[in-house]
Amino acid sequence: MSLAATLNNDGRSSSHGWRDVRFIGALAGRYALPDRRQSPQEKIPIYACRLCSISPRMLVAVGPEVGREGETVSSHFDEFGILHGRITRRLPSGFVIDIEMPESARAKLGAKIEWHKKYMQSQVPDKREHKRFPPRDPRSLLTLGDGTSIPCFIIDVSQSGAAISAHFWPEIGTPMAVGRLVGRVVRYLEVGFALQFVQIQDRDAVEYLLQPPDG
Repeated sequence: MSLAATLNNDGRSSSHGWRDVRFIGALAGRYALPDRRQSPQEKIPIYACRLCSISPRMLVAVGPEVGREGETVSSHFDEFGILHGRITRRLPSGFVIDIEMPESARAKLGAKIEWHKKYMQSQVPDKREHKRFPPRDPRSLLTLGDGTSIPCFIIDVSQSGAAISAHFWPEIGTPMAVGRLVGRVVRYLEVGFALQFVQIQDRDAVEYLLQPPDG
């Protein structure tokens, strides 16, 4: 099933109460795949992700590291808190998670979703010229100085740089390209790192330039 079909079907299995509540929209978050930890001492990598759709029973997200079907996912979104579940379906641009929680907690999650929908509808768009924004397609490719290519997830971007999440932790100052844009790593983030472009980019062209060279 496509991502669009999943969004359209999300949360429609019941006809009353919080079970029908759903939110479709882009929200930033982070997640981990705890089943991959080999020992209690091993640190689990945390990745950035973008929530696409959520109901009290399932969520659809896009991230740099897609787990296997049946694999456990621990995710966090500021708007909804920590959500645990298992991957039930891999999609061409993301994955579907069945949320695991008691029924009483689902009712609370439904209330949060309903509140967030009303909150978003009341917001005035931010019209500042040079702001960071999430690209329409967050998937891209990092190219290192030796020619190595690494898939990545673009958290957000501006005309001067991008925040990136990947299964890769470069040193500060490392030069690389994301898509067709060249820059250097300037700082670490909780879920990745910040890349500063060598030149200020045109706002209308930056999303195109973030696409992989063969995209």
